[in-house]
Amino acid sequence: MSMSHIEELRAKYEAAGQSHVFSYWDKLSEGEQAQLERQLRCIDPVKLNDIVKNALIADEAARNEQAAKVEPPPVESQVSTVGEVNAEYYRAIGMKATAAGQVGVLLLAGGQGTRLGSSAPKGCYDIQLPSGKSLFQLQAERIAKLQELASQDGAQVMVPWYIMTSGPTREPTETFFREHAFFGLDPANVIFFEQGTLPCISNEGKIMLDEPGKVATAPDGNGGLYAALRAPVREGQPSVLDDLHRRGIKYLHAYGVDNCLVRVGDPVFMGVCIEKQVATGVKVVKKTDPAESVGVVARKNGAFSVVEYSEIPPSLSEARDAKGELLFRAANIANHFYTTEFLSKDVPAFEPKMAYHVARKKIPSIDLSTGERVKPSTPNGIKMELFIFDVFPFCSNLAIHEVERREEFSPLKNASGTASDNPETSRRDLLAQHRRWLEKAGATVTADVELSPKVTYGGEGLEKAAGRTFDTTQNIESL
Repeated sequence: MSMSHIEELRAKYEAAGQSHVFSYWDKLSEGEQAQLERQLRCIDPVKLNDIVKNALIADEAARNEQAAKVEPPPVESQVSTVGEVNAEYYRAIGMKATAAGQVGVLLLAGGQGTRLGSSAPKGCYDIQLPSGKSLFQLQAERIAKLQELASQDGAQVMVPWYIMTSGPTREPTETFFREHAFFGLDPANVIFFEQGTLPCISNEGKIMLDEPGKVATAPDGNGGLYAALRAPVREGQPSVLDDLHRRGIKYLHAYGVDNCLVRVGDPVFMGVCIEKQVATGVKVVKKTDPAESVGVVARKNGAFSVVEYSEIPPSLSEARDAKGELLFRAANIANHFYTTEFLSKDVPAFEPKMAYHVARKKIPSIDLSTGERVKPSTPNGIKMELFIFDVFPFCSNLAIHEVERREEFSPLKNASGTASDNPETSRRDLLAQHRRWLEKAGATVTADVELSPKVTYGGEGLEKAAGRTFDTTQNIESL
């Protein structure tokens, strides 16, 4: 590493008031110097200062804000297919785009199963189904079935799967996929990439050091997705956006890993958004209890937004419309539609205006006065993140697609034995759905029966079950 390069880098940080990151440079080994240099070259200290400044201004404004004007989303933005109303119409539109090779799916898989008592990536989790399949496997097999359904008119259809991991989950996720032979999918169509990180910032606005030769960083939130799409998937390789353009993918379905009922690449959702000609769409379920702690899609000060439970006063959160339903009922389930054009052109244009959310944390770091690593007892700095829905205020139109909760949403958030959103409720909800599908097809079900996605994607193709009785716990891989 040449001295002139280092002096140049040092000058850049000095100009931004962040030269302290070089405090221990002369005491570092060559390897440590190389690691720190690599890290510092990936950070633009001037841009970082702007991000911090804007985040703190937005945080201050939010805390001092008089109650924002919150309204339900406009009726013309909303489409419901609950009870299969118009579902076939939209499914046909979505299937046509899928068959034309225009649909890709994007999985948000950066989380570890820490709250589930596991350090493995959340997608590796087994919710104790009869098959023992992990969340990753269920989703992979749904993609395979979707490809099969879309290929019925001839040519083999491919639905590429883009998997956003994080620093801690990338290697274990890739290893898990290799060990399971990509669950039967073509590895060329499974693309791993990584959520970004941002330096942790001290209460004095300085970049914090985790070690003398290492900047303290934290993930930049699921809204870091937008920047991550533009970064190389690995050093020297193209980005996800490059790959989308190369494959001719026009539409992307993005979803979170922890929902065992997720319809991956859902043609009905794709059809709703394509038909409404929107750049962005969001899938929601109906909120029925005003006290449910969930964000809702609404309009805030005239712009589309996800408004957190805590931001809506009880007088509004309990308000009902003429049909007796909650006015604010479009519960957000981290399930999104994008056009590739929106992600590649629109987002970079407004991204500088997106303010990061501030979390004040106790961050272990190097005390510059002593050189010792300190674990603070009170918050000593901030971590910053974007949320995936932070793009909504910049969207003039948004498709809000309401689906039935019991058919499409059962999140896995908590450890076994807790009150809700745990492995037991996930297992219960998936098996209850499969029982409904079999009974609708004319079968009698008296035990826990799991239907492999190889058999059915969304309840279709079960004619052979008519008249049969299923009275033992089992997983059905073919009928």
